[in-house]
Amino acid sequence: MTQLTFKQKAEKHWTPERIGKVTGGKKFLIDPLKGAELLRALGLLNADASMPADAVRKYSQINHMVALLAPTLTELSERFSVVRILDCGCGNSYLTFLLAWCFKNVWHRNALITGIDTRSDVIQKSQARANELGLADSLRFEKISVLDYFARKAALASPEERKSSRNHVIVALHACDTATDDSLALAFAEKADAIAVAPCCQAELAGRWRKLSAEHFKSAFSVLLNSPELRRDSCSTFTDAMRVLLIRGQGYEATTTEFVPSNHTPKNRLIVATRRGNYQESALREYVELKKTLGAGIGLDERLLDEASEIIRQLQV
Repeated sequence: MTQLTFKQKAEKHWTPERIGKVTGGKKFLIDPLKGAELLRALGLLNADASMPADAVRKYSQINHMVALLAPTLTELSERFSVVRILDCGCGNSYLTFLLAWCFKNVWHRNALITGIDTRSDVIQKSQARANELGLADSLRFEKISVLDYFARKAALASPEERKSSRNHVIVALHACDTATDDSLALAFAEKADAIAVAPCCQAELAGRWRKLSAEHFKSAFSVLLNSPELRRDSCSTFTDAMRVLLIRGQGYEATTTEFVPSNHTPKNRLIVATRRGNYQESALREYVELKKTLGAGIGLDERLLDEASEIIRQLQV
C-alpha cells in the first residue's frame, strides 16, 4: 500500500468543516491545509495532519500576529524590491517562519528575514527548519546578541554599506532583560521604517523602584513603589508608556494593541510604530515629566544616539 505524503494527509484530513472549527470561521493567512508543512515543522500539526487541541490557541495567536503586521509589510513591499526584516531574540522563530512563508506563498514578494538569538540550539534548529521548508533563500539565522549586532552595524565603514544592509522592519517578541530597549535603540539608529515589539521584561524600572522604596522615596506613587505585587504590574504599564513616548520622539507614529486575546496570556501588549518623520518634542517633554513623577526613567533614553538625548538632557536640567 502506497504511503501518503504529508501533503496528501493534510488534503484528506482538512475538510471545510474542520478548517472552520479551528479558525472559528475566520479567514486566516496561514490555513491548516495550504500551510500544512509549515505548521508541521513548527510542531502545530500531528503526523496525521490533525491539530492537537493544545495547539489550536497557538495557531490562532500566530495568525492574529501576522494579520496585524500584514498591512505594513505589504505596503513596504511596494516601496522596496526586497523587504529586510530583523527579528531580535527570535527564540523558536515562529514569527520569522510565518513571515517568510507569507512573503513567498501569500504576498508573492521578496524578503530577507534574519533571526538573531544568543542560544546556539535554537539558531541551529531554526536554520535546519528553514532548509527543510525551502525557505533558506529568504530566511537566515545567526547567534549574536542585539548589542553585538548593533555594534557591528555601527562599525560599517561606508554609507553605501549601511544603506544596503539597513533593516526596514525590526521586531522583538518577548525579548528578555534589556533586549527590547536594545532593539528599539537599534531601530532608531537604522531609521527602520516599522517597528513591532511585544515587551517582556520591565525589570529595569522595577529595580529602580525597589531602590527608591528602600530609600523611602516619597511621591504620589509611593503605594506602588512599596508593594511588590503592585510594583510589578504598574512597572509593566509605565515602562511601555515611556517607550511609546520615546518612540514618538524619534519620528514614529506609535500605537499599542493586544496581539493575542487577554484571556490567553497577560503578556499580550504589542507596540507597533511606523516612521513618519514627525519628531515630537512634546512626547519627549511628556517622558521627562513622567520620569520626574515616577522618580525613575528607563535606560532606553540613555541609548538614544541623536538630538533626542540632548533634548531630554536639557529638559531634565
